[in-house]
Amino acid sequence: MSAHPVAGKTTATGTPPPSARRLLLPLALAQFICSFAGSNMNVMIADISHDLHTTVKGVQIVITLFLLIMAILMIPCSKLTDRWGRKRCFTWGLALYGVGTVMSAVAPGLGVLILGNSVFQGVGTALLIPPVYILATVWFSDLTSRAWAFGVISGAAGLGAAGGPLIGGLITSGISWRAAFVFQALVIAAILLLSRRLTDPLAADPTKPFDLIGAILSGVGMFSFIFGILQAGTNNALLAIFLVIGAVFLVGFALFIRARERAGKEALLSLGLFRNRTCNLALVTQNIQWLVLMGVSFVVSVFLQEVRGYSAIKTGVIFTAATIGMIVPSVTAKRLAERFTQRALVIAGFVFTVAGIGLLLGLVVAWKNVWAFVPGLTLTGFGIGAMLTPSVNLVQSSFPEKLQGEISGLSRSVSNLGSALGTAIAGTILVAAVSHGNAAYAWAMAALTLFAILGLVAALRLPSKAGHKPPTETQSP
Repeated sequence: MSAHPVAGKTTATGTPPPSARRLLLPLALAQFICSFAGSNMNVMIADISHDLHTTVKGVQIVITLFLLIMAILMIPCSKLTDRWGRKRCFTWGLALYGVGTVMSAVAPGLGVLILGNSVFQGVGTALLIPPVYILATVWFSDLTSRAWAFGVISGAAGLGAAGGPLIGGLITSGISWRAAFVFQALVIAAILLLSRRLTDPLAADPTKPFDLIGAILSGVGMFSFIFGILQAGTNNALLAIFLVIGAVFLVGFALFIRARERAGKEALLSLGLFRNRTCNLALVTQNIQWLVLMGVSFVVSVFLQEVRGYSAIKTGVIFTAATIGMIVPSVTAKRLAERFTQRALVIAGFVFTVAGIGLLLGLVVAWKNVWAFVPGLTLTGFGIGAMLTPSVNLVQSSFPEKLQGEISGLSRSVSNLGSALGTAIAGTILVAAVSHGNAAYAWAMAALTLFAILGLVAALRLPSKAGHKPPTETQSP
């Protein structure tokens, strides 16, 4: 199928025309607000805990469940885009997300906040995000313009994730934490207005089968695994039980889809997607990027508020360093894609990220001045910003248009699973009884450093020619 009749064309300089950029705006804003939702609550932990009479652990559960529900439902919802249509899923997702923001804004207790933020916003995000990447992929057909489009979207994701603490801190200190959810509702209303002219270049197929059993097996497996990690340090028996349950369901999921494919039936996720080495390694880098980003954001935010006693606004201002660091490579994604291979950009990103976390670990423990956070956050933000776009591009460009719904869901699920793991693992180390104060912070940062090094190893194993050309329709996974 051809690309979108407008977006597929580029100017003489290789940049898509204004009409294409207008089409991309609501998609980028949608990705921004969903990433914002995953990180802005980090600076509200003290305020929410006090207002709703809960603990840091309680707020951590809200944040982790939001990210986990996205990860669980991203693959099933990506399959539903083929059945219901990309535009319809995008709109329905925005509506659910909007309802969740209103519920969260008026939440009288932790239970309603979980229902609004974790459930409604999580489900809404899972519905609206796959269409963002599917539409961008089919609208922009060549590697350079696609790199530009993914650069805009990934830049919006990075800006939302890194800028969430600053924006959330400003709103929380100036008004209240509840107003931050009102802000999200207003952005959702704006996206709904901007998306009225969006068209779906791929026809929906209402007759396409949906693998409900596969969705249940994968969902229960991932939920149990993350929920088990959250029990670390508080209930080790539950930790072991849920990790085993998660492993059993995920193995069962793999065996089920294998049997379903052998029987000639469509499965929730094709095992053929995992036969592409470039895609597999790029998915690993995606997962670890978001694990590190959300882990650093949560750990630094909690440390600043609970150990250093900083306010929401002061915590948010410190995160400006990470925001600036992420913006620079994101806005130059197209130019970087023209000069360097996608592999080189991912490798460089992890090198900067490892160095940044190292500075956050060394300087902060040794120096109590607030400026100790700036070099590390800037380098970490720069590193992650440099590799967000090429990693997405490597994954999406590894498959033809007919598989974009499936690979987009897998890609987003892997990224959000990384976010949930980052908050769960690093946050649990910080909050649990491993140690207190600087020592707990050091343990959490050391764990994130190890993950970043694993990401670098995966990036080094990417094929040297990875990402030079998008595949043709005749290529198979």
